[in-house]
Amino acid sequence: MASSKSVSNFTSDQLIVFQLQQLPDSLKKEVLDFIGMLFSKHNLKPAHKNKPKFGSAKGKYKMSTDFDAPLEIFKDYME
Repeated sequence: MASSKSVSNFTSDQLIVFQLQQLPDSLKKEVLDFIGMLFSKHNLKPAHKNKPKFGSAKGKYKMSTDFDAPLEIFKDYME
């Protein structure tokens, strides 16, 4: 484990991640299960970062009418 002097420079989140990285995979699974239990116990919903919102860009972009047309440089190969 890191010395107490270097640990004081970490935020709580950084320290949790640092210590979690030191665990073997079997114990990481236990930690994940425990976190899930805490979310259930306190009626919390885990955040889903980078979860796509399908349809959120609808109408923001206009495609060219010839978008699907073959490019000039490939027309010779297409015939």
